[in-house]
Amino acid sequence: MIKITLPDSSVLDFDSPVAGRQIAERIGSRLARDALAVRIDGRLCDLATTIESDATVEILTSKSDPDASLELIRHSCAHIMAEAICNLFPDTKLVYGPTVENGFYYDIDLDRPITPDDFSAIEEEMGRIVASDKPFARYELPRDEAMDKLQAEGNRYKIDNAKRAKSDTLSFYVTGSQENNSFEDLCLGPHIPSTGHAEAFKMMSVAGAYFHGDSSEKMLQRIYGTAFTTRKKLNVYLHQLEEAKKRDHRLIGKQLDLFHFDENGPGFPFLHPKGMIIWNELLKFWHELHNRAGYQEIRTPIILNEKLWHQSGHWDNYKENMYFTDIDEVRYAIKPMNCPGGCLVYKSRPHSYRELPMRIAELGIVHRHEASGVLHGLMRLRQFTQDDAHIYCTPEQIEQEVIGVIDLIFETYEAFGLTDCRLELSTMPEKRIGSEQMWDKATNALKDALAAKDVKYSINPGLGLIWARPNKSKIHVPSIPTSTKTAIVLKA
Repeated sequence: MIKITLPDSSVLDFDSPVAGRQIAERIGSRLARDALAVRIDGRLCDLATTIESDATVEILTSKSDPDASLELIRHSCAHIMAEAICNLFPDTKLVYGPTVENGFYYDIDLDRPITPDDFSAIEEEMGRIVASDKPFARYELPRDEAMDKLQAEGNRYKIDNAKRAKSDTLSFYVTGSQENNSFEDLCLGPHIPSTGHAEAFKMMSVAGAYFHGDSSEKMLQRIYGTAFTTRKKLNVYLHQLEEAKKRDHRLIGKQLDLFHFDENGPGFPFLHPKGMIIWNELLKFWHELHNRAGYQEIRTPIILNEKLWHQSGHWDNYKENMYFTDIDEVRYAIKPMNCPGGCLVYKSRPHSYRELPMRIAELGIVHRHEASGVLHGLMRLRQFTQDDAHIYCTPEQIEQEVIGVIDLIFETYEAFGLTDCRLELSTMPEKRIGSEQMWDKATNALKDALAAKDVKYSINPGLGLIWARPNKSKIHVPSIPTSTKTAIVLKA
């Protein structure tokens, strides 16, 4: 006898191993129709997953857990889009297709470029796949057998993906049946029960991307799409995008003659006289806030000896995003961050503990090599001015100083009407400078500061930073801060 405990604490008994779908059918026909997946002891699984021992089970629907359901639908829709592209362009080599904040993408290797003119044909083929309501079927193979299979198929990208997996088995998903040679993909899953649950989708854009971000690799095509649980929600989202286009800062910047970009400097903005008026007003506001908060301002060189970046750790962790130059046969780096220069200012003379805390601010011009495909107006650049600060204090002063920084950020946001913000506390990264004990002490101080402010926050394991940003922001958060975000950073 297998006992299945439901979220309301009721228990269902089954005489033999049971699939999530059977549990949904036992509860009710409507739930069985709406079910998308199942949580087994907290782990999200396919609805077809068999349960062989007592477990706590939750049947997932788009209403019971909208976020998880949307993630499932989008991930499954990436497979549907990949199948459609392969049907239309048989020479396609698939790479991988994850979900992203507003949808999903699939990287492909295809010599023929995919353009927006192809989107209608791809969407039509996706619609045919959805209408056929083909089941997503999972099967697993021992690692050696799976690798032999992938080697025989000859897709080097899938082979590489499989080698990076750490499990003893590898899982594959088939849409339809294996016997009928239906679409198949290497994937961890889980997926929705069948393609018919992903009817609200839209192709969005195409961009270039390198395999694992390695510029020595062949340029791939990254095909973006989006999907929602209902057509109504999709239409609302598409309408919002159209409205947002009318307010796109790139369009407004051109209309108001504020700035422009030139092919002679992609990712490097040119501010016009009217743009400089706004810039200087922002500087006045910035100076007022920081003077009131007790900050001193510095300026450090844009170019510094390469040896400094080895010492700081940037060379080992960030050199692929840096620019270099030679001066008098000495190698220099154009700074991607202000931190080493700020530390050299502090190091330039002895300090007494009586000076602490020292709040040192800098509006530093930094340069970072961003791939051309991710450049986006003033939001993602290769040159920008970063509002950076380094606070030198005793361990006992950390909590109060972090509280002060949070207050300063909130005051800045509120001045621009950004009142709906969230905090994310990121913990010790795998690549780091400093001991675990130092990171633990710093992390605990950050937690204490957040507790003192009585604000809600989430944990981002392994990113090593703490972020505050507007909830409605659509910006991807990498492990290194960019010009589009305000960061509270504790330097080890």
